[in-house]
Amino acid sequence: MTAASSTFRPAILLLAHGTPGSPDDVPAYMRNITGGRPIPDAVMQEVQHRYALIGTSPLTDITMQQADALSKKLDVPVYVGMRNWHPFIADTVKTMLADGITHTIAICLAPQNSRTSVGLYKKVTTDAAADHMQVTFVDSWHDHPDLIAAFAERLQAALKNAAPGVPIIFTAHSVPCRTICGENIDPYSRQAKHTAELVAQSCGITDTDWHFAFQSQGMSGGPWIGPSVEDTITALKAAGHSSFLMQPIGFVCDHVEVLFDIDIFFKKYGDDRGMALSRAESLNTSPRFITALADLATTALKNINVTAGAPAR
Repeated sequence: MTAASSTFRPAILLLAHGTPGSPDDVPAYMRNITGGRPIPDAVMQEVQHRYALIGTSPLTDITMQQADALSKKLDVPVYVGMRNWHPFIADTVKTMLADGITHTIAICLAPQNSRTSVGLYKKVTTDAAADHMQVTFVDSWHDHPDLIAAFAERLQAALKNAAPGVPIIFTAHSVPCRTICGENIDPYSRQAKHTAELVAQSCGITDTDWHFAFQSQGMSGGPWIGPSVEDTITALKAAGHSSFLMQPIGFVCDHVEVLFDIDIFFKKYGDDRGMALSRAESLNTSPRFITALADLATTALKNINVTAGAPAR
């Protein structure tokens, strides 16, 4: 950045869900997610069991690596804030203010927008910043060309080691039906399916060779949006398939919903039905993915420079 006004100090803030550091942290972590509402003992024990099986979730470490790669690419400070665990968004914003940051580009590492996810990140971030720091929030980027290309690269690599004609199941995290009041109001379901469609098209995969399902339905009461992965696997088995390949396009790194839900639970679900599972590698620190984040940040930074009256980079 040029020797511009000392009052203009921009930064990038990457936002993620957060993950407990160990199975022992799960109770406090779950209370953060539920806002302190009571959680049945059976649910708490199951979540602890899942984290114990994978050892620890790498979500925080990978997000920090993504931030480091993005900072080096842009030569702009990049911070990380988590909604449900350390480093909490509010604490990160305090650090940014202490560092003299005046403007931030906030990017939620969930490409598809929903008020139940991205909307909550936005509220927490803007509340923490209050009038002390200008926040430009990237609301959704589910169809960004470099995001699609990054997913396509991972999928093409997986397909090289898969059986010819293997059906593909693209997935995104399910949400409670009560939070989705029609696709015209909440775009999440539509955007998730559109991401899958664009990745399939980029890889030259025909409509009959790929499917979309929602995974990781919660253990709370009430219905969650589908179709579920379990029902999709069962339908593929009935259609005569003996294998399937999964790619979660609602997640941008490895964490419990990938390492347990897919690699352990869905693998066993498939094995029990004579269906072999393979999976595309998560984006993690994919250079093409970092390029997508850089483009989102650069575009928003240019707009900030114009509105703030600061010299262009």
